Amino acid sequence: MRLAVHRRGLAYVMLFLTAGAVLLGAGDAYAMRVATLVGTYAIAAIGFQLVFGRLGLLALSQGALFAIGAYALALSSVHWGWPPVLGLVLSVVVPALAGALVAVPIARLESHYVALATLGLAQLVLLAVTNLEVTGGANGLYGIPPLTVFGFDLSDSWRMLAVVWVAVAMALCVFAWATGAGRAGRLATLRDAPHAALALGLDPISNRLLAFTVAGALAGLAGGFQALGLGVVSPAVARFDVMITLLAIAVVGGRGSVWGAVTAAAILVPLPEVFRGLEQAYLLAYGVMLLAAVVALPTGIDGLVRRVLPDAPAPTPTPAAPKSRKISVLRVERVAKRFGGVQALDGAGFDARAGEVTGIIGANGSGKTTLLNIVTGLETADAGVVRLDAIPLLNHSPRARAGLGLARGFQHPEIPGGIDVLATVSVAATLGAGMAALERVGLAGRARVPATSLGPAERRRLDIARALAAGPTILLLDEPASGLGAGERADLAVLLCALAKSGMAVVVVEHGMDFLLPIADRLVCLDAGRVLAAGPTDAVCRDPAVIAAYLGTESAS
Repeated sequence: MRLAVHRRGLAYVMLFLTAGAVLLGAGDAYAMRVATLVGTYAIAAIGFQLVFGRLGLLALSQGALFAIGAYALALSSVHWGWPPVLGLVLSVVVPALAGALVAVPIARLESHYVALATLGLAQLVLLAVTNLEVTGGANGLYGIPPLTVFGFDLSDSWRMLAVVWVAVAMALCVFAWATGAGRAGRLATLRDAPHAALALGLDPISNRLLAFTVAGALAGLAGGFQALGLGVVSPAVARFDVMITLLAIAVVGGRGSVWGAVTAAAILVPLPEVFRGLEQAYLLAYGVMLLAAVVALPTGIDGLVRRVLPDAPAPTPTPAAPKSRKISVLRVERVAKRFGGVQALDGAGFDARAGEVTGIIGANGSGKTTLLNIVTGLETADAGVVRLDAIPLLNHSPRARAGLGLARGFQHPEIPGGIDVLATVSVAATLGAGMAALERVGLAGRARVPATSLGPAERRRLDIARALAAGPTILLLDEPASGLGAGERADLAVLLCALAKSGMAVVVVEHGMDFLLPIADRLVCLDAGRVLAAGPTDAVCRDPAVIAAYLGTESAS
């Protein structure tokens, strides 16, 4: 996300200025404290939006990191005699390190496993602060001194309010940095298109490590402000209702939107106080209001603002040619792969030469897609050899193989949400190279529309453009003509032939023989994981075994 001036940003700025004017008019110390608490939760929610909203991981550790930040400041101030400003620094550093440590063991977990693992951490933190003597046990730590800088007391309601909201602005800048320079597109691709992300060479572990570290730092900073505001820290800051509040702010604000999160914090944090007069029923009223907000605004406050005030389309960059690389041949030999009791590949292989289109055919279940997955590193071979010229590839990661020039298109394209078409194809390349790739596939005019708004045929071309943007030497496509009309298939055939003539090796898995046979220079036919025949297209089409097993008499003729 860039901190550029746009329509939604102006709408939020006007909203915050209006709220600030109301607050100034009130001039009440209690209102100051509530507004400070809103800013505190907004900081933690901004960090949570990075992990939950942008990476799509339901990490329930944000509340625990909030508590760690609060206790780090309290311990340093009460037990060690540090000035609160240094304690505030510690409240950032310690949860940031804790967030990084959390990211390491769960780096390869997905979905509900992340939630379960981080929930366990939250419970451990709650048990620790409740039972350890150093944390004051159930009574907590009292006597946290007020925040002072160079002898200047900042604990006054107005001053603390200003300090916290300056920190909110800084948190917005940190979020902008963490999602800037193309990282927003990469995070969206890792979240919604994990297989494509691996094939493009994106590193999920380093991106998760960055997100959890930044989220931990912001949660800890918020916890430090909480401790300073109250002058006391108790196990209440580690209870799960803190995490629930942060999750509610993220959902109501709009998943992934920091502006929406700040606005939602301004609504949800004071809401329990509004219903406090209902006595025992106030929690029920709060829950009903929260449920109504989720039902009425399924995309959150930010989604509503987007519909009312859509951003003006960003300018499209000038197309630029990707870097050129040369290869002579990709050689795959004697590759074997077993899934449980199923032998998916049994000594299969093929050669793909620069300047040629190599077609791979075979019945469903013959091992075609598995073979492509092994070449690109998405699956690990049990045996065999894969070489790019003289470079052996089987011991290389998918990221390293992408760096050597391998690119992959998928049978069912994964399209990330929340970013436009150009950002989608540019996650592993420059915007100029992405624009050039869109021109090649006929999507240049759709560069600035949301990627998820494309139809099935356009998504197929988008998947190919994403693979082309990095300038590959080997392009592996899995049924690229699926879902395309006759005219689009003809255009794709021309494109693939042009790519081969430019020096690229193009490998195409396809069932549509009317599309594949006219463009393929060489053909490989798989049957039950074995190569039935391989060679020039005409020769393979006349092979009796291929005719009997796959093509049939009519197709062969």
